[in-house]
Amino acid sequence: MAEDIGSTVPRRQLGRLLRQYRNEAGVTLDAAAEALEYSRQKIWRIECGTGSVRVLDVKAMCDLYGVSPEMTEAMRGLAVETKSKGWWHAYGDAVPSWFELYVGLESAASRLRGYDESLIPGILQTRAYADALFRLGRMLSDDEREQAVEVRLQRQALLTRRLPAAPRLEAVLSEAVLRRTVGGQTTMAAQLDHVLKLAELPTVSVRVLPLAAGPQPGAVAGTFMILDFPPGNGGRAVPEPSVVYSESLTGALYLDKPDELAAYERVWRGLDSLSLHEAESKDMIKRITGEIRHD
Repeated sequence: MAEDIGSTVPRRQLGRLLRQYRNEAGVTLDAAAEALEYSRQKIWRIECGTGSVRVLDVKAMCDLYGVSPEMTEAMRGLAVETKSKGWWHAYGDAVPSWFELYVGLESAASRLRGYDESLIPGILQTRAYADALFRLGRMLSDDEREQAVEVRLQRQALLTRRLPAAPRLEAVLSEAVLRRTVGGQTTMAAQLDHVLKLAELPTVSVRVLPLAAGPQPGAVAGTFMILDFPPGNGGRAVPEPSVVYSESLTGALYLDKPDELAAYERVWRGLDSLSLHEAESKDMIKRITGEIRHD
């Protein structure tokens, strides 16, 4: 459903506009904080799209920066949109705050391009594979682990949704991902079957980067996802710029500066040139699945 996109994109759009108008007005973060009697951190979080924002806040900031009445009204409209809730809010603490932003962006993206060098990406995982991962070195209760697995499975719904249109997913997996057994041979074989099933969807492409390719750009970049977004609503909203997401155990990086995006685009082109074609990739996955089952 369209509502599932939630508040993430309008929040980031509003933050970028507020930062743009503050800079154009020559107002520093500290000066804005003092004039508005806000903390510096509050304004920074609003501009980064990670903090809640009230219509009153937008009005006060626009007045300070000398924004036109027409643009102020448009930004007040964006502030109203930031109140909508995405499906992931129902899972509470099962979605860490640093990951909540990613889930919102993923739900809003029109194209996802990911490279994974160690594990099957979350959006392609089976319940058993995800459950095995959440048992690794994490002090989670049974209920907490089940909630975390459900969030991971719920994310897959976007691959088959009708409105808005499902995003295009292009996944490049290192051959090592296919050969690293998670949760036992039965779980791993079923996981690879699941990847092959999802790869039959018209919007999903799964390709394998063979170990024989040798050193390649992804070895330096590590696992990452590039998220591209559709044009703005009816041409009214500013299109969301692409974002590169890179995750660690306790947090994540969100990269959207032009030079950062250009660096990852170069890495993606390198991966694209070295990876097997889709048909060859499916053959390799089937072959490895057979090896696992007969091992």
